[in-house]
Amino acid sequence: MASHRSVVDRTDAPTDRQRTVLDVRSLGPPEPLQRTLETLAELPDEDVLVQRNDRAPQFLYPKLEDRGYVYETVETDDEVVTVVWRA
Repeated sequence: MASHRSVVDRTDAPTDRQRTVLDVRSLGPPEPLQRTLETLAELPDEDVLVQRNDRAPQFLYPKLEDRGYVYETVETDDEVVTVVWRA
């Protein structure tokens, strides 16, 4: 089982920024989407958000793009980790 930290290190996310982890694995739709967008709105632009989920957040991707975020999703055996940051 890979930790979410090692998964994030496999992405192009900036390594010199503060990371905030949001675990939405136990939430049903649409809560993961809502919580992620609310958390991003509260974070400084320099921070990186690490969303831990049990599925790929397909409906989140276009909303991130509309808001100017860059993201990468890595699927492991145990979870789906989406890393979100501003370029």
